[in-house]
Amino acid sequence: MSLILASTSPRRRELLALLGIPFGVKRPSFEERLMPDRTVIEQVQSFAQGKAQSVARQEPEAIVLGSDTVIELDHDMLGKPADLAEARAMLRHLAGHDHHVHTAVSLVCVARGIDDIVLSTAVVRMKLFDERLHEGYLATGESLGKAGAYSIQGKGGELIDSVAGDFPTVVGLPLRLVAQLLTQAGVRVPVDLGELYATKPYANWARFPG
Repeated sequence: MSLILASTSPRRRELLALLGIPFGVKRPSFEERLMPDRTVIEQVQSFAQGKAQSVARQEPEAIVLGSDTVIELDHDMLGKPADLAEARAMLRHLAGHDHHVHTAVSLVCVARGIDDIVLSTAVVRMKLFDERLHEGYLATGESLGKAGAYSIQGKGGELIDSVAGDFPTVVGLPLRLVAQLLTQAGVRVPVDLGELYATKPYANWARFPG
């Protein structure tokens, strides 16, 4: 049986590849729309499930993996900044505070009646505001297109003081949970997860113990 990642994210492709499982990639047709009556967690779960289901309908025999990540600060969801000015405001808002990073993972196979959803949450503590550090980061352009206006696996790692929880969750794909879902669905995961998490073979992973 084939495994398909329903994603356009290169980071999720890189992380899934660490599990050593052959997989294909297909762009989901699902359109993300914020629903004001849903909690942040309900929203991220619906996005992950929507992505997976949209591809699974086109590939009913395949096992389809979908994922979505959102940032929550003071019960509000932070999305991707529209421009550098909004990115600057987001980073200033996050500075010196803890925020939650929620990543939902959905596994769907129409032929086998599989439709599972799991959630992983990590807590990220940002360093105190430092104008020179923030402006230097904004100048890289990395903030654009990133939820919360930072990328933990890139230069944005310099803005972070600590991570409590699963580092791959913050990048966008909690590998332990993904491995559990795939194993339950009968997909063999050849990689030793203990060794994977000990060696931390991904950008900036080794900087954050846990």
